[in-house]
Amino acid sequence: MSQQFKKGEITVCIVNYKTELLTKLCLRSIRRFADSRWPMRVVVVDNDSKNDPSLDYLRSLKWITLIERPGQVIKGGSWAHGTGLDCGLAVTDTEYFLAMHSDTFVFRPDWLEKLMTPFVKDPDTACSGTGKLDLKPAWMNFLKKYTDVKEWLRKIDPKSKRRDFYIRAICAVYKTELLKADNLSFAMDEDKGMTCAQQLYYKLLDKGCRTAPLSPYDIAGSIHHLAHATMVLNPEFTVRKRTEKNCRRDLKRILESPLAREILADESLDK
Repeated sequence: MSQQFKKGEITVCIVNYKTELLTKLCLRSIRRFADSRWPMRVVVVDNDSKNDPSLDYLRSLKWITLIERPGQVIKGGSWAHGTGLDCGLAVTDTEYFLAMHSDTFVFRPDWLEKLMTPFVKDPDTACSGTGKLDLKPAWMNFLKKYTDVKEWLRKIDPKSKRRDFYIRAICAVYKTELLKADNLSFAMDEDKGMTCAQQLYYKLLDKGCRTAPLSPYDIAGSIHHLAHATMVLNPEFTVRKRTEKNCRRDLKRILESPLAREILADESLDK
């Protein structure tokens, strides 16, 4: 008998690795800006943070499902993140699966509506989301929006099987049934150079599934992504000096913003 999925409900899956402050901000912001039209369950997969305070924090939350992976994370980077999402997908029984990075911060109530509108308009949609969602100054986003040739080509021919783009698991929604029916994995072909969710997206295209690539400039109006933050905050990882400098600047700017301060101070969001 095929698995029955809870209609209209969403499982949000976040993978944590030693980023207590960012994971706290991510989770609390999701709760702060929840949308009652789509009942939500939150699953957090901890990638063997060991004695890090982030794991203590996650264990204290009664409103999430926590999956711990002690001794199970044999590689880092994309493989670790992809297999973490696979753990969350394995326990999902809702119609939709929302993959989300722990270094994302929701700051407007319309964030979920933007991601779910493609499914409302076309129930056969397989997934929605964007490519890269890096945090950039408003003027750079504006300039890029109107000079991004690849973005315009995707709008002209959204059904093309272009291999220069894929919907990333930064903040993306998938039809759970489609992923499980074909045993699709977020870590597929990682050993061949594919990053998390890349080969999964190409498999959906090859099956003829309808996908909904969203404008990163639109989504960035509701969700911040602090790219590379997990790596920058953990000295065991190596990043380029310029990347680290930019990330730490963005971290400071976001964490010192009035809304982030307000959310981080609101412990009622943990109850």
